[in-house]
Amino acid sequence: MIRWMLPVALAMCVAPQALATDIGQIKVSKGSVTIERASQAIPGNLGARVQQGDVVKTGADGSVGITMSDNSLLSAGPNSVLALDQYAFDTTTNQGRFDASLAKGTLAVVSGRLAKQSPGSMTVRTPSAILAVRGTEFVVSADADHAAR
Repeated sequence: MIRWMLPVALAMCVAPQALATDIGQIKVSKGSVTIERASQAIPGNLGARVQQGDVVKTGADGSVGITMSDNSLLSAGPNSVLALDQYAFDTTTNQGRFDASLAKGTLAVVSGRLAKQSPGSMTVRTPSAILAVRGTEFVVSADADHAAR
């Protein structure tokens, strides 16, 4: 009986990390780009996968393009901090939820199947505003003074 308990106990310890699912992929990466995940900095190289809860940061020379699993396109410019707060997408029904936060920098978005199927299911928070996405394309900027434009 004890022989099977140890592997099960070990699996339970690593299960939350192993259950993390990829929600998108970096398709363009220029200059300094990092992904913060579970208090670790991961290089934001071309092809890197992103997960719910990740924070994507670009340096003064950095920019990043991310394609989400619903085909939403996110582009962050230099000196940006973008948190992928919540993401759920059902590939059968195109239903779900996508919430992101832009602490600073710029973000351009072309919404994918999720926002097209369920207008308002995608939001972007900045230090001074919350945008509910109902269209297909938008650009938002948050500066160091916490003012969204």
